[in-house]
Amino acid sequence: MQSTARDLPQLLGEARRWFDEGLLAALGAAGATPVSPTQVQLFAVLDDQGTTVSELARRMGVTRQTAHQAVHGLVAAGLLEQLPDPTSARQRLIRRSPDGERAHRRARTILERLEERLAERIGRETVDALRGALETPWGRPPGPDPD
Repeated sequence: MQSTARDLPQLLGEARRWFDEGLLAALGAAGATPVSPTQVQLFAVLDDQGTTVSELARRMGVTRQTAHQAVHGLVAAGLLEQLPDPTSARQRLIRRSPDGERAHRRARTILERLEERLAERIGRETVDALRGALETPWGRPPGPDPD
């Protein structure tokens, strides 16, 4: 008999989508520049001082091309800007523009509200326990089990 229990990565993915969908709906209702879930993820992993496209791709777990496309769309929307990387003449740093900083602050406020809504639904204690478990270092993923 096949198990109907979903594994932890599936559950974490659904939780992420809950926040992404709530964030995108709230941003849309506020008349913010439309962004994709990939672009939202990019904003979440971007360093304040700037990040290379290669590093963004690594953090997001996507190809460099996918990260570059997301960056290009956000630059065109005026939410990101590209600057020379002082450590490499061949690379550029991506960082939030002034409009991007405002959008980022708005998104953080919305995410805080979503977390409060979640706490109302499943309990503050449960949300705090979830946060604690996710903030605990897990270490590197284990390698294949020896036979």
